[in-house]
Amino acid sequence: MNRTAHHQYGAKQIGLSIIELMIALALSSFLILGITQIYIDNKKNYIHQQNQANNQENSRFLVMIVDSYLNKTGYRRAPFQLQEDAFKKIPESTDCEEFQKEASITKAKGGLGICIRYQPLVSQELDCTGQQTPAFDDSKAYSITNNAIVMTLRYKPNANLEGTLECKVGDESAELLKGIADFRMEFAIGTTLDKKVDAIIPADTWTTADGNILQVRYSALMSSGVNQRSSDDSAALDMWKKDASAAEITRLSAADKKYLYQLASSTVAMRNLMP
Repeated sequence: MNRTAHHQYGAKQIGLSIIELMIALALSSFLILGITQIYIDNKKNYIHQQNQANNQENSRFLVMIVDSYLNKTGYRRAPFQLQEDAFKKIPESTDCEEFQKEASITKAKGGLGICIRYQPLVSQELDCTGQQTPAFDDSKAYSITNNAIVMTLRYKPNANLEGTLECKVGDESAELLKGIADFRMEFAIGTTLDKKVDAIIPADTWTTADGNILQVRYSALMSSGVNQRSSDDSAALDMWKKDASAAEITRLSAADKKYLYQLASSTVAMRNLMP
């Protein structure tokens, strides 16, 4: 009897019982779910950081490129050349309002923006579209050239809040930046003789009768990444809406897909127009 009991209860177990298998499967499932969740969270965080970095980079590029072009306004290769000699009157076109005599900045048509005039520094330098400007003799410093360039900078909104900043010279146009949810521009107007600013008005309401444009203030709401916010709250978007019209608030709220937002702004004085 003892030998039989030893044979029945003392032999080594071969394989796994169903209970042990179920416990192993449950532990493995929890482990896999945990690793998967960590991967998903890390991926979401990475995409969030990438979109935020993209917004920051676009904001820096916007300010750098717009400021650099605005600083060209009214540039004359020969400083002694009078504004009225360097910049003749140009009637309104499909892209720009009228350029009055000696004026080198006016409002753009077909969207929020500006048109500026300047003389190239060197022969055949590249304009904002990447095309060569007309050739002229630049062998002598401060030599006079009549090859004034007319450049249009214009914001084009998009229903998906991915508006673009466009540059145009002649018949050539180029997209400078994408991902601008909304854009604003204001003009400080006055006289170039005393540099006095009489008023600050929105760019879309400015007319030549209001006065000369002495400064340009612009701001942009940059957007990047769909469904990147965990809630409907956005500090940047709320701040932008404080100065927005009812129509702008409706457009932004309807098109918002939980984008990440960032504000960019700058003010540029037309230094080449000052006496």
